[in-house]
Amino acid sequence: MFSGFDFDVIQRSLPYLFREGMTFTLTLTALAMTGGIVFGTLLAMMRLSKFTPLAVIAGGYVNLMRSLPLVLVIFWFYFLVPWIGGWLTGAQQTIQVGAFWSSVITFTMFEAAYYCEIMRAGIQSISRGQVSAGYALGLDYWQMMGYIVLPQAFRNMLPVLLTQTIILFQDTSLVYVISATDFLGAAAKVANRDYRLVEMYLFAAVVYFAISLAASHYVKTLQTRLAVVR
Repeated sequence: MFSGFDFDVIQRSLPYLFREGMTFTLTLTALAMTGGIVFGTLLAMMRLSKFTPLAVIAGGYVNLMRSLPLVLVIFWFYFLVPWIGGWLTGAQQTIQVGAFWSSVITFTMFEAAYYCEIMRAGIQSISRGQVSAGYALGLDYWQMMGYIVLPQAFRNMLPVLLTQTIILFQDTSLVYVISATDFLGAAAKVANRDYRLVEMYLFAAVVYFAISLAASHYVKTLQTRLAVVR
């Protein structure tokens, strides 16, 4: 079955795949996760706000992002936003954002909508009695959220947040459409250069599967430990 399979092309490409491709993928995942959680938490607080305009704006943003294909958002930001930025600033040329920062901003904006719903559920899981007790102790809104609600919400939602991050890690492979050299993009370049599509794409699939499986196992273990703590 593997008589014509060239293992040597995989071995020769390992330094390039992991030094260039996987570094890009993991960096993008980490930055988009961090930005997405921060932005998503702010969106969740806006959605739960009693100030109707804030709730409407946050709800509209979340529903818009969750209704669009990610690959379309990537294309839109990479090609259209630099042109709009140049038009707004009156520049003679489009603003050069670059594939990496286009990817970071796009994934942060997109994933924030999903992290928002996760954090909204976490905030709503905290009993109103604790919120009332915080106000009774003289805490203002931001102190109550920072000291009482958000720490518990993060703990309750941590397994779900990490599960969404695994999905984010897998979705980063879509940046190949703007020729960014992520892990899949690096594998594709080697495959096209050496005419070894089967070997490189199969190896890329195995790596994504192994990392996602290990991360999923960790999330399951963490979920069990958190359940025992509760």
